[in-house]
Amino acid sequence: MKPFAAPPAATGRKFETLSGIPVEPWYGPEHVSGLPPLPAPGEFPYTRGIHRTMYQGRLWTMRQFSGFATPEETNQRYLYLLSQGQTGLSVAFDLPTLMGVDADHPSAEGEVGQCGVSVSSLEDMEILFRGIPLKDVTVSMTINSPAPILYAMYLAVAEKQGADWNELSGTLQNDILKEYIAQKEYLYPPRPSMRLAVDVIEFSARQTPRYNPISISGYHIREAGSTAVQELAFTLRDGIEYVDWTLERGLPVDAFAPRLSFFFNAHNHFFEEIAKYRAARRMWAHIMRDRFGASDERSWKLRFHAQTAGCSLSWQQPYNNVIRTAIQALAGVLGGTQSLHTNSLDEAYALPSEHAVTIALRTQQVIAYESGVTAAADPLGGSYYLEWLTGEVERKAREYISRIDAMGGMITAIEQNFPQREIAEASYRYQKEVEQGERVIVGVNRFSSDEEEQIELLEIDQSAAHRQQEKLAALRRRRSQTRMQEALDRLKKAAEGSQNTLPCILDAVKAYATAGEIAGAFRDVFGSWQENSVL
Repeated sequence: MKPFAAPPAATGRKFETLSGIPVEPWYGPEHVSGLPPLPAPGEFPYTRGIHRTMYQGRLWTMRQFSGFATPEETNQRYLYLLSQGQTGLSVAFDLPTLMGVDADHPSAEGEVGQCGVSVSSLEDMEILFRGIPLKDVTVSMTINSPAPILYAMYLAVAEKQGADWNELSGTLQNDILKEYIAQKEYLYPPRPSMRLAVDVIEFSARQTPRYNPISISGYHIREAGSTAVQELAFTLRDGIEYVDWTLERGLPVDAFAPRLSFFFNAHNHFFEEIAKYRAARRMWAHIMRDRFGASDERSWKLRFHAQTAGCSLSWQQPYNNVIRTAIQALAGVLGGTQSLHTNSLDEAYALPSEHAVTIALRTQQVIAYESGVTAAADPLGGSYYLEWLTGEVERKAREYISRIDAMGGMITAIEQNFPQREIAEASYRYQKEVEQGERVIVGVNRFSSDEEEQIELLEIDQSAAHRQQEKLAALRRRRSQTRMQEALDRLKKAAEGSQNTLPCILDAVKAYATAGEIAGAFRDVFGSWQENSVL
């Protein structure tokens, strides 16, 4: 670690955003003279927000991404959070569930319940939402390759509760493209995976019209090391790809586009993050109206969830994470988010403790009820600096989109490792700057301390895996093997053809086929995928 050195004097010092956009010492009218007019909030292209009154009419949905150990334990955390004023649930699944693997599979050993809740069957999903009326609570589920399976389980539970599917609201992540780009939790090759994602979009447009069937996610792209500009560009280009594929399925654009949602990171550069969100709305409005000919105003409006940056958290001086999270959350609010998750101070160590998650939730509530920033829509709108920066972020993001268009689209770009390589290079540059002390991380490479701060950590019950495996074994004995196998056979036949697979997935789920068994049936038809080396 380098010894402490005073930062250079402001005179002559080079300033830039995290995307490397150079920043001048001051901004005035001349910097915004070439930019388009700035309509009021709620007016096309929604740079200043999708609603005229924004948070005066309704606050953002406050979510905490939660899940650990067994469905029983996670259910108790959900009930606690709802009692503390949380207004929506966000489900974190463990790695085996994310990879379409049951809790009793050999590859799940050591991972069951460790980074999220273990869900292998409809029975687990029933327990997860016990005592929580799904018709009254919005539920976001962060699941991608097995998304159709978990979506079917959610619908089956809602049906058992007596809820009308038309009443359900929430979000399914279901964004397989960002898995190939960044998170790498994919099961099948890109093209059949896209077919399954579109199956959900098509089915939801007809059966769950208030539900968001996809959350097109830049969050994980940023967590993998991208810049803000890359996050914006790759996310919107993914969105274009999903629209293209769904149109090819035969759905009119305005039949599904109003329910497309987005998910962005909230990182440390306060103004660049706000500019990113404003640019995203402006770009998407023009993409939907001008590129796809959408005529429904709801199709033009980009709605997004924001989560504070997990990759910015440090295990050194963990209480600094409270400060980082507050700044990032404020950027999300000033940027006009519809939903927000705030990370907890202990997440660089472990899953959040009850104490830490409460502080994270209180951070949102203080912003909402004490800061005064909700009084006016886009209160920073018209700032010379912010308007210039919004334009710069948009310009650079459009350059990336044009390059991907020239390649033939995002699937081809992924197959050529283009976004993966761009992110890897950006991540390398950032880490090199940190290690050389050119980029200051408080408590890490400057203002460090030899004293380790003690914090309360959540301990995962190590018997969770055994209990999940026992429960799964009992389910396998109890269910009708004939009914389950017949449902899987019908599912394979549907996958081999061109029909929407969701009705068959629902039948298999209701027959208590496990997530691993259903994912395995798809794998038998589609095969698996191995990425080529990025470098």
